[in-house]
Amino acid sequence: MSKRTKNVDVAGSETELTAMTRDLDDLHHDVAVPSMWAGVSNMIDGMRGATARPTSRRVFLMGTGAAVASGAALLAVGSTPGLAAAATRVESHLHLADAAFPPAGLEGDLAVAAVAASLENLAVFAYQSGLAAATAGKLGTVPPAIGTFATTALSHHTQHAAAWNAVLKSRGKAKVTVTNPTLTPTIQANFAKVTDITGLAQLALSLENAAAATYQAETSKLKSTAAIGLSASIEPVEMQHIAILYYVMGMYPGSQTTAGTPIAFSSTSAAA
Repeated sequence: MSKRTKNVDVAGSETELTAMTRDLDDLHHDVAVPSMWAGVSNMIDGMRGATARPTSRRVFLMGTGAAVASGAALLAVGSTPGLAAAATRVESHLHLADAAFPPAGLEGDLAVAAVAASLENLAVFAYQSGLAAATAGKLGTVPPAIGTFATTALSHHTQHAAAWNAVLKSRGKAKVTVTNPTLTPTIQANFAKVTDITGLAQLALSLENAAAATYQAETSKLKSTAAIGLSASIEPVEMQHIAILYYVMGMYPGSQTTAGTPIAFSSTSAAA
């Protein structure tokens, strides 16, 4: 019999959640990462022109590996747990520039890349902050399987941000290290109200829904097939995160609202 979580209002079982997280991560590394690499490589080569030398897998992987490591360091909450402090520090860059987002000089696919990177940065902050709060004992008893899922999702979002920033860097543009300015205030305010794992799962679900919806909405605006391929390689991972969070909360895609209206599993209504 599956082991049920105790002392915390979370549906499902730790055994099942652990298995789903393992399958999610295996699929991510076996399918999503190679597809994501191909999308970034094709996008970079397409922007350089048909006569450019193809980007080598080794060079890309070295660059992305460094980006993941540096991204984790840049986005680390460190000794200041909580999204509020982290987001305020990062948002200050936007306030100092006093500029619209995406940054000036970014158009078309590069503008979409900047928005996508900012969304992934926000997801990194949210999961890091949740893990920090859990470690500090602010969320009550936290089942190990929940921590494993959060850590896994955090690693995925860090890699996604690195992929989009690799595209920007290839065009001589600055990496996007800020969190998405449209969603940050809402996530920041909601995180301040989180007192348990259920609340954190609800927050993560709202953020993952917004990210997936934005990818779906923005993919139709991308100009190159390479950019479409990159976006399409990432959105399914966000959707898999959503499916697991629904399970954690005892909900299901297509569940009814209080008004009796079905909820679409892949809607663009929450797009940033």
